[in-house]
Amino acid sequence: MSWNLTDSSSLESKKSTDWFSRLTAGLQKSSAKLAHGISDLFVNRKLDDVVLENLEEVLITADLGPATAARLTANLAKTRFGKEITDEEVRTVLATDIAEILTPVAAPIEIEAEKKPFVILVVGVNGAGKTTTIGKMAKQFRDQGRSVTMAAGDTFRAAAAEQLKVWGERSGTPVIARKPGSDAAGLVYDALHEAKARSDDILLVDTAGRLQNKDALMNELAKVVRVIGKIDDTAPHAVLLVLDATVGQNAHSQVENFQNVSGVTGLVITKLDGTAKGGVVVALAERFSLPIHYLGVGEGLEDLRSFTAVDFANSLLGVS
Repeated sequence: MSWNLTDSSSLESKKSTDWFSRLTAGLQKSSAKLAHGISDLFVNRKLDDVVLENLEEVLITADLGPATAARLTANLAKTRFGKEITDEEVRTVLATDIAEILTPVAAPIEIEAEKKPFVILVVGVNGAGKTTTIGKMAKQFRDQGRSVTMAAGDTFRAAAAEQLKVWGERSGTPVIARKPGSDAAGLVYDALHEAKARSDDILLVDTAGRLQNKDALMNELAKVVRVIGKIDDTAPHAVLLVLDATVGQNAHSQVENFQNVSGVTGLVITKLDGTAKGGVVVALAERFSLPIHYLGVGEGLEDLRSFTAVDFANSLLGVS
């Protein structure tokens, strides 16, 4: 048995238009960069080799990456080479192709009900938005009737535990925390035992931000994973890597390193509203094929939503 963690169909139908508007606004910087680059190319021009090369460069500078840019321009050339084409037509074709790339990874996280608690470990570098993401997830899960515990596994940053406690108060979610500097693995050990004793549906585990190239910190994260596995050899059941979209192509190395250490199972992309590098989402999808569970385009609860391929592609290219 599994629970699909999308909102109910009735709520989704009411909120989908509002969410698309927020997503479009959030991706405005990325969309504007692409739209301007494309419109400058396609002014009374046929699609020739020079235009294709320039278009590929525009896509690369928008952080879609060389491989994705080459694929998209090649697809465009198959049907439109030698023909006059407007910038609007180009954006529409690209949006359709990007949606096809993204569709296989647009997957809501699923909770297996027989695994109590279902342990979700949240990892990422400093400042990516892990703690806020966990708080929003907990609120959403509680609103859906799930019983949730949050573990303040970021024991280096006192503010992280305080943030989780605020979210805990908002949602009626217990927060397991210790003094700053406490052993993170020990805290997670205790939190998992407490969540099991309460038969909670979900345990959300925060972790300290750590740069992917710092071996000591990554080894500590590996220890947390091992401790969880000693209590429940099927856990953690999901490992979510929170990526700050503003880092652009550096996101690739983050995925590689965190995947090696903690076995990342899915992605959460945050801060899309603060960057022109939203195209990196497409590059990550094509290279790693990891499920993208959530997008964040702001600080509000409603600004963390399930990832949808068509909405993202259309918003990225400015297609209504």
